[in-house]
Amino acid sequence: MLTPGARVPVSTLDPVLGPPVAVPDPDPGRLVHLQFRRFAGCPICHLHLRSFVRRYEEIEAAGIREVVVFHSPPEELHPHLDGLPFPVVADPGKRLYEAFGVEFSPRSLFSPRALAPVARAIALGTGDILRGRQRPPRLRPRGGRFGLPADFLIGADGRVAAVKYGVHADDQWPLDELLTLATTTRRPAAKP
Repeated sequence: MLTPGARVPVSTLDPVLGPPVAVPDPDPGRLVHLQFRRFAGCPICHLHLRSFVRRYEEIEAAGIREVVVFHSPPEELHPHLDGLPFPVVADPGKRLYEAFGVEFSPRSLFSPRALAPVARAIALGTGDILRGRQRPPRLRPRGGRFGLPADFLIGADGRVAAVKYGVHADDQWPLDELLTLATTTRRPAAKP
């Protein structure tokens, strides 16, 4: 697991669509928010990412470059990329998950704290699928359904500024928390 201050173990990410993404961002004023999600079409991930899409202008205004990683192959991700304004990286070999210490566990779905969010995401996702607004996930997604989410805020120096390793499927930074972290990360330390 990486902790704040650790050097990020990558320098470039190759998204499914678009050019490679430099980590850290080449603009010294921007942070990178690297989200590790579960699998393509994951109902919880879908809801979470849609909240980021709705407020994407705020993310950009806060100087944050959003990048999302899934352990699904590109062909499973393609049907789910419509409307996502940020790069999405396919990591079917889970090399990035391993390098960043992101884990997989049945507790991702069976934690008591995950049960209500899972039920809500499935109910809303089913409605969106029936209306043609969302594609269903594969019955057997490559890499499985037991991934845990993780969030990394990466500074201009290529070091982890803040990190959250999820303990269940819906345990990730909400957008407001990310925006607060970005503000406090940039604030200069108080002088003694």
